[in-house]
Amino acid sequence: MRPKKIFRGTMQKVRQMGYDGVELAGLYGLAPSEVKAILNELGLIPISAHVPYDEMVNDTEKVIRDYKEIGCEYVVVPYMTEDVRPNTPRFPEVIEQITRIGQLCRENGMTLLYHNHDFEFVRMPDGSYGLDYLYAHVPADLLQTELDTCWVKVAGEDPAAYIVKYSGRSPIVHLKDFYMEGNPRNLYQLIGIEAEEKEEDSGYFEFRPVGHGVQDMPSILEASLKAGARWVVVEQDESVGRSRLEAVEMSRKYLQSLGW
Repeated sequence: MRPKKIFRGTMQKVRQMGYDGVELAGLYGLAPSEVKAILNELGLIPISAHVPYDEMVNDTEKVIRDYKEIGCEYVVVPYMTEDVRPNTPRFPEVIEQITRIGQLCRENGMTLLYHNHDFEFVRMPDGSYGLDYLYAHVPADLLQTELDTCWVKVAGEDPAAYIVKYSGRSPIVHLKDFYMEGNPRNLYQLIGIEAEEKEEDSGYFEFRPVGHGVQDMPSILEASLKAGARWVVVEQDESVGRSRLEAVEMSRKYLQSLGW
């Protein structure tokens, strides 16, 4: 099946579920103009796009040009490989690059966001978390947050409190639910990251539809409103016992039950 037909079919299902917009993760083998045309036809707002960090660094102008053409207001750094994470020798370089990319985004009427996992919740030499260190060292007008509530919780922090902490700097919040037992080690394989297993798992972890896991979603939604978020985005990684689209539909029905 051709990429265009697959993309359109998937987006049509998402629209029929009652979603108003989508966050992209790449261009799915299509030209920006094709992505834009399909989303416009279906009445889906192109909110934002996850773009690999290396792609942003190596071809910043093209990234901005492509997603601006689609109509995305936000571009998002989605993941950092181990060599550039907080408390590595290259992390200062990351701060410099994100500042540079954020400036170019602002000059083009877009906003750069950072999407966290749990590995940013390590202590820096000054005692702050790596995530907070990043936001403290890049001005808010150049970098805003896309807090992933699942990974905040996995890191041992309260997602709702963290959203409120970044009030006025949290335009998009990721709603993600999960279930966890014990101390699972190799979680990133579940988000499609190929990594060598360094430790034997000593627990169990699975992503679940919003409202069907351990998260206190009502408090997260209330915090999102309080913080001034413009969008809450359902993010569904690997799904157990159902397809990802089925999980996404369950999430939408749950949110509708709360009046969202």
